[in-house]
Amino acid sequence: MSHTSPATYLVWTILSFLSGAFLVFHLWSFDRFKCVRWSSGPYSGAFKRVMTYSYLLCIPLIAIYSLGFCIIKYRQGFTYMPGHGVMPTPYELWPQSDRDLIFPLYLVFAVGWSLEMVTHLEELCFWLFLVNARTTQQDWFRSWYFRTWTVGSLAAVIYMPLVTIFTRHNLPKCEASSFLAGSLGSLALTFLFVPVLWKFPSLLQNLRNEGADIATVARLTKFHELNTLRVICRFIFVAPLFILGFDGMRPHQHLNENMVVTDTLAVLAGVGCTISSMLTLVVSIALLFSGPRLQTHIDSRRIRNRYSFPAESKPRSK
Repeated sequence: MSHTSPATYLVWTILSFLSGAFLVFHLWSFDRFKCVRWSSGPYSGAFKRVMTYSYLLCIPLIAIYSLGFCIIKYRQGFTYMPGHGVMPTPYELWPQSDRDLIFPLYLVFAVGWSLEMVTHLEELCFWLFLVNARTTQQDWFRSWYFRTWTVGSLAAVIYMPLVTIFTRHNLPKCEASSFLAGSLGSLALTFLFVPVLWKFPSLLQNLRNEGADIATVARLTKFHELNTLRVICRFIFVAPLFILGFDGMRPHQHLNENMVVTDTLAVLAGVGCTISSMLTLVVSIALLFSGPRLQTHIDSRRIRNRYSFPAESKPRSK
């Protein structure tokens, strides 16, 4: 926070608003926002609502965090510190009105990141369910993958805000612990997604052996490519924040005291988060369109009942 330049938060703000614009554009193009209604069709159950609105809330919360600190950092500017040179004004020198906003913005960020983990965990559990399913009669909602998602999601939305709340009396540690807690959870989810990428080519080969049509295999191949890119971008997102958070918890913070390092890592995290979020939306929409083609070889009912964003409503006819 104190070591990061105002330009870093400006980049985060621009990227988060671009993600929001991308989200709005796809919702409008898909069905004129009908999919975000509380009851958008016969498949609008509690699961779909949780997934839809958690995804919808995540991006605005990150945008609020980025914009809030962007305004404060530019308002406070830079200060010459003896022995350190010119650096962003430390938060200890901020007026009380700006310091009072630090903890609420951290809490907004923690809640937004916890909702991001809910989405990522659901993707992980469903794709593991899909590639490991032995019969097309297995039910996603009765599987232990779904139960794992339920427990893990509750843990994510509880522990992330609690970490921020319990460390709020030491603001540098609050930021570092929030970054560390969130990055550890997201890193674990990202690493666990690697087996999905490893097993997916076998699923594609099985479909070819079963005589799946070329269009079905091509779509699933594209999903595999997008998922691979998503995993790479998630590493770009969480690894820099893990480094900053881990260094911030140490007695002497070698990396956080170097503005070049903090700005570089923070910008990389913002870029990785933005691209992975956009790819998540693209994959969700693509799967919705591919469901009927996969009816014969993969139980598409599992995909339709699972995929909640956009919700189960037919796309607008042109």
